[in-house]
Amino acid sequence: MSMAVDPVAAGLGTSGGGAIGVGVGGGAAAMDGARPVDLARHPSGIVPALQNIVSTVNLDCQLDLKMIALQARNAEYNPKRFAAVIMRIREPKTTALVFASGKMVCTGAKSEEHSKLAARKYARIIQKLGYPAKFKDFKIQNMVGSCDVNFPIRLEGLAYSHGAFSNYEPELFPGLIYRMKHPKIVLLIFVSGKIVLTGAKVREEIYTAFENIFPVLTEYRKCQKWPLIMSSAQVDERAFGGRDWTSLHHCA
Repeated sequence: MSMAVDPVAAGLGTSGGGAIGVGVGGGAAAMDGARPVDLARHPSGIVPALQNIVSTVNLDCQLDLKMIALQARNAEYNPKRFAAVIMRIREPKTTALVFASGKMVCTGAKSEEHSKLAARKYARIIQKLGYPAKFKDFKIQNMVGSCDVNFPIRLEGLAYSHGAFSNYEPELFPGLIYRMKHPKIVLLIFVSGKIVLTGAKVREEIYTAFENIFPVLTEYRKCQKWPLIMSSAQVDERAFGGRDWTSLHHCA
């Protein structure tokens, strides 16, 4: 059975990929911006970047969604389409779904701290509208990360050898869907080398899942054909016995 994937929800609409490459012969750590990357935890030298965090919280009070939509800034409510008020704030840049029961979903944050901070800001907005909103049972429900291994991948071979975990139907979706058991993470693997990881509750699950899959991906690295451009002054064709060296195979 194929699985429909929303590229936006999966974090595919983001740019950059978030991978940190480590050169050969690096020291104990590579630099992730201002923070060192612990190569004991990330032996691949690549650290997936968090792209989206979905969290939930209970405001523990009944809400009049129509009134909230009328009085709050950056809020919209269309009960015929969706039974929640959609609210947005700029810092942290997030979106909240606020339900009449007092349950709230916060999405769009790129760190655990920002997700909790945003949820508190939304709760405070509700409080200022006159509701006795609390902040109960905050929980991160899903984390999405992404990275780039910087080499193309033979998805057909990967799907054949790992059929128990893989679903690859390129006519429906361009990526291979890989369901890892431990940790329980879903990976979207693209021929370009871009990877999206989703389903984590803590960021360590994303890191562990990527380190588990990375050696497998290297086995299915695509060989690319790279033309060698040389001038006659650089290459004496006779020295190579007349062999055509203008097309060599190189595994990228």
